Amino acid sequence: MRHKGFTLVEILVGSSIMLIVVMLTLTLYTKTNKIAVDQYQFSEIQQDVRSGIYFISEDVRDAGVGLPVSLSGRFIEGIDGYGPAPEFSDSIKIMGGFDGALDLKIEKYQGGGGGGASTAFLYDWDLENIHYSIDFYIGKVILLASTTCPDCYAFRVITNAFGLDGTGASKFNMSPGLSSGFNPPGGLIESCAPNCWDDAEVTFGQIKQYWLDTTGIPGDYPDLNLTVGQAGYQGIPYVLYMTTVYDGVLSHIPIALNIENLQLQYVGDLDFDGLTDASADWDNFNWTINPADDVATQMGKLVLLRQIRLVRIWVLGKTANPFVGVSGSPSTNNHLYRRPAIANSPMSDQDDRHRRFLVTTMSNIRNHCLDFYSTYIALEDATLKVTQIRKIK
Repeated sequence: MRHKGFTLVEILVGSSIMLIVVMLTLTLYTKTNKIAVDQYQFSEIQQDVRSGIYFISEDVRDAGVGLPVSLSGRFIEGIDGYGPAPEFSDSIKIMGGFDGALDLKIEKYQGGGGGGASTAFLYDWDLENIHYSIDFYIGKVILLASTTCPDCYAFRVITNAFGLDGTGASKFNMSPGLSSGFNPPGGLIESCAPNCWDDAEVTFGQIKQYWLDTTGIPGDYPDLNLTVGQAGYQGIPYVLYMTTVYDGVLSHIPIALNIENLQLQYVGDLDFDGLTDASADWDNFNWTINPADDVATQMGKLVLLRQIRLVRIWVLGKTANPFVGVSGSPSTNNHLYRRPAIANSPMSDQDDRHRRFLVTTMSNIRNHCLDFYSTYIALEDATLKVTQIRKIK
């Protein structure tokens, strides 16, 4: 029996159907892959933004923790428009005993002239306030508060510790605690004689500055003396950093990638009418305390800064690459594919197909909120103050 083959028409029809199926499958795969790539990019910036805002808000809450009450108003300092155009991102510098509770007193201070090394001998009875092993103190930044010279404060890094376990004389060997150009908030500078530190109080006094590198160019942030590949600085655009003195060395710690903008505003009764005002940008001229300010000017600024109770934080993330699923004219929702206006940072004038993710939060300065309470009961013990604050958390 003769077997018939497929006709040319049948072959063409079958081939066409197969080609259509292959094309549909390829189209579906391509579209699915684009969606997956876009979803991955978006989930990545969500994690970056949330990580960044978490670290900032937590440290703002603890600003001033463990410090003497006399430093109220000096432990937080904003910088409006710290970054270059077009974002003009903000920065914030905060100070506190972030390393833990510490309340010691110096019996005798030696050395330190001209900013050199020094030694602090502690009272023997202060050993009961030592909560950690000797190794814990090495490399930590401490704040010295003079009890004999008004408004005298100094920062030191502990290079060695002896006798904290009750064997021998208890003392710290110390070196200068601040790097050149990295100044504490509140206009604090060391200008006191070495004899001011006898009987001085000792607390942890770490300084942290959160800032955003939008260009990857060290020269755009000259006060930090940045060098690519050194001290943690990456030289990559849109990286959120936390700068601090770590183990005696100025370090720039990357907190989050893909951050396009960081904006900060401050909330309190800034006009002294008994009512909380709307959030306001930091006034670099009228709020920042400069070491060159006279006493009257510094006190006027401190009265205002002590009114600040909340910090509003905006962190804007941007995908590293344009959305592959966007073609033609992007959506008219400018917050998706165009940098939005945030606080006093202007909106971009063009779409770029990069997806954005914006998170904002309000962080209360808990230690500031307790200032009035602390003043009324004459709370002088820094360890007790830390305990009270931690109970609120």
